[in-house]
Amino acid sequence: MTLSQLPVSTIFVYSIAAAAALIYLPFLLVAYARVQIGYEAFATPRAKFDKLPPYAQRATWAHQNSFETFIVFASAALMAYVTGVNSPTAAVAAIAFVVARLLYSIFYIVNIPLLRSLMFAVSSLGSATLIVLSIIQANS
Repeated sequence: MTLSQLPVSTIFVYSIAAAAALIYLPFLLVAYARVQIGYEAFATPRAKFDKLPPYAQRATWAHQNSFETFIVFASAALMAYVTGVNSPTAAVAAIAFVVARLLYSIFYIVNIPLLRSLMFAVSSLGSATLIVLSIIQANS
C-alpha cells in the first residue's frame, strides 16, 4: 500500500506518531556531545550546557522547539481526525508538517537560519490548515 492509498485518518495517526518521534531526533546529537564532555554533562546537564559544542546547543533548542510545535500539531491532527476531515489537502498538510519538522531540525543543527525559519513556517501552516479544515468540517 502506498501513501496515496492510505485513508486520510490513518495519515493523521501516523503523522502524529512520526512527529512525536522527531522530537527526540536532535537529542541524539546532544547525548553524543555529552558523552564527549564526560560524566558531569549527564550529572548536571543544564549547568554544563555552555560546555556543549555549538551544534549540540542548537540541537537542544531544536529539541525544545519540537515539543512546542508538537502540541499544536497533535491537537490540530486530532481535531481533523475527530471531525472527519477527509481531503487530500489535509493529508498533504499532515505530511508537510512531518517533513518540515525533520528539515527544521537538520537546518537548525547545521546552522542555516533562513531555511530553518522557512521550515518552521511550513510546519506552522500545516497545523493551521488542519485547524481551519476541522472548523469548516465541524460547521458543515
